[in-house]
Amino acid sequence: MFDYPVILEAQPEGGFVVIFADVPEAITQGEDEDEALLYAVDALETALSFYVETRRPLPVPSAAAGRPTVRPSALECAKLGVYQAMTEQGIRKAELARRLGWHLPQVDRLFDLKHASRFDQIEAAARVLGRTIEVRVS
Repeated sequence: MFDYPVILEAQPEGGFVVIFADVPEAITQGEDEDEALLYAVDALETALSFYVETRRPLPVPSAAAGRPTVRPSALECAKLGVYQAMTEQGIRKAELARRLGWHLPQVDRLFDLKHASRFDQIEAAARVLGRTIEVRVS
């Protein structure tokens, strides 16, 4: 769902730069491809957090077309899925807080991608939006 294709560009001085065509705010680099892709996860999460903070729709990932993809961590994917459901339904944070019986700062923390939210809280938010969260190990 949040698998974003990346472009790895080898640099003449060594190392690789990673760019995301769908998320232009995310850019990073590493000494080799593995390190660059590892750093790309953090760059992607940071960039997507800007979308959440400014209440913009999340960018839709394009087709990978043979390129490697990067996705946020599982917890962040769950948070982003709830955020996406909320924005698709036109629900604001205050309304989500009311539906959950929470204070607004609790909802703010739920959408903070750097905050280690409890998974049951993310599931509760998904439920009040009429959604479920599925976890799969592959």
